Amino acid sequence: MAGELVLVIDDSPTITKVVQLVLTKAGYQVATAPDGEAGLESVRAQRPALILLDFVMPRMNGYQFCRELVADQKLRDIPVVLMSAKGDQVGERFVKVMGIVDYITKPFSPEAITAVVQHTIGKYSSGEDDKSASLITGEDLSANDDADRAHAKTSALAELRRQVSDVVGARVAALFALAQSSKDARDTGDGESALVATDAAAIAEAARTALDDIALGKMLGAIDLGLFAEGTPGLRGDLRVVPLAEVLQLLDVQEQSGVLTVERSNARVDIYFRRGRVDQAVSDGVPEEFLLGRFVLDAELMQRADFESFIEQRMESSGGTQTGAGSIRPSASQRLIGLSLVKLGHLSEPDLKACLTRQSSELIYEILRWRHGRFRFSAGLELPPFVIDAALGLDVEAVLMEGYRRVDEWHLIERAIDNFDVVFLRNEDSVAQMGRGRLTREELAVLELVNGKNTVKEIIRKSRMGSFEVSKMLYRLLSIKLVRRRVLPVAV
Repeated sequence: MAGELVLVIDDSPTITKVVQLVLTKAGYQVATAPDGEAGLESVRAQRPALILLDFVMPRMNGYQFCRELVADQKLRDIPVVLMSAKGDQVGERFVKVMGIVDYITKPFSPEAITAVVQHTIGKYSSGEDDKSASLITGEDLSANDDADRAHAKTSALAELRRQVSDVVGARVAALFALAQSSKDARDTGDGESALVATDAAAIAEAARTALDDIALGKMLGAIDLGLFAEGTPGLRGDLRVVPLAEVLQLLDVQEQSGVLTVERSNARVDIYFRRGRVDQAVSDGVPEEFLLGRFVLDAELMQRADFESFIEQRMESSGGTQTGAGSIRPSASQRLIGLSLVKLGHLSEPDLKACLTRQSSELIYEILRWRHGRFRFSAGLELPPFVIDAALGLDVEAVLMEGYRRVDEWHLIERAIDNFDVVFLRNEDSVAQMGRGRLTREELAVLELVNGKNTVKEIIRKSRMGSFEVSKMLYRLLSIKLVRRRVLPVAV
């Protein structure tokens, strides 16, 4: 009913202004808040009839807001509608979670947001409390999800079985026909065509019988784990549509177990979940800064010479050719190398776990910046032994909070360092005037590599630091005018 108070919580001024304008015209009172903390203050100051909630926000995100809301006995029954980018892929999985009763997809039309608000307020103000159904469709979403998944799987297998059987049947029958033709070159009439058709149909039928659901599932398991894995339905999508942070928070709130795979170009990161916590993140095709050796050296657990000597000896004994920190790959073999360092007394078990923790966290921080790529989650898969051994148990919220902070810093840094092929020069007069005593050891190391020739990419490689750390130091050196960007001459 018009006149009710609606609270809009979203860090986008554009979204809040649009929603406020639309709902005010529809006769509602509208309050706004830029994040979860401000939203809680507003709710406690004046109880709204409905909360429209964004999910990814600074300071306090949507999940944290809902957790605080349901912890308060006086506020926990306020209905919450999630406003999410492409909510049709993510939003429905939050229905019935922590007071979220429905979702609406961004961008939405004025008619859509008005209809959802009217329907929700009308339903919950009348005393109804059936949160098992969607307010839009009236259907039980969880039941439909299971039924749809079972139907999709059966249909996909049936279609695959039909196509494979027909192709196999036709090919084998053609071979029989060719053999028959060679044996009796004179028999080329209608009798042969009928024989081929009959044989093809019989062979196809035999193939369909042999290719039952179990056989096809095993054959395709390695190709499409999300569809054929046991447990919760696979989640998949495009990072340009669904932000990775929302996916991670979903797996956290649902306490999922399985593997989240994120891919872009030739880079791939697998994040292993156990009951909503990250046990380890491993990668392939990523820069050397994300390999285990960097974190061992960063923590000063080994001298660089000792570490490189260990790697050389290991590669020689295994017949390999790679040397240095780059030879450590974040996989089962990397875990074995870490255990070898522990066995030889270079690292302790807690030291190794700390390095793996930092490595996994840094990988997640990095892929949170990816603006494109694809993800898929395969639920219920058995974790590999090296992940079970690591058992890092990282808290998703803590990782995301640091990841958000870094993403915000990257936005500032990228205004000055828009690509890693940029070259910087030292302002020698400024360096002499300021003195080097006010710089950290890491800043001095980066400053020494600024020589008018090294690109940012080369500075990262030569310093053996992470791209975030190097870029942050260069940004600070730029801000205090100790370095400047080299301007290339314009070709005439």
